[in-house]
Amino acid sequence: MWKEENNKLCRTFEFKDFQEAFAFMCRVAFLAEAQGHHPNWSNVYNKVTIELTTHDAGNTITEKDRQLAKAIDKI
Repeated sequence: MWKEENNKLCRTFEFKDFQEAFAFMCRVAFLAEAQGHHPNWSNVYNKVTIELTTHDAGNTITEKDRQLAKAIDKI
């Protein structure tokens, strides 16, 4: 579930292992590039933490962030 905190949409995804987490990140990278909207994210072993905010809008949550979050949820 995405949470709104500090003007960001945030979510941590957990996978079976590092390989699954990395494959997920690759798929998200293609989505982000297609939408021209890139996440702040980190990966530690089987967990991927994503933060979405729109820098061009003063680092606030916009429809761009919500659209990318919905697309990520479909992976």
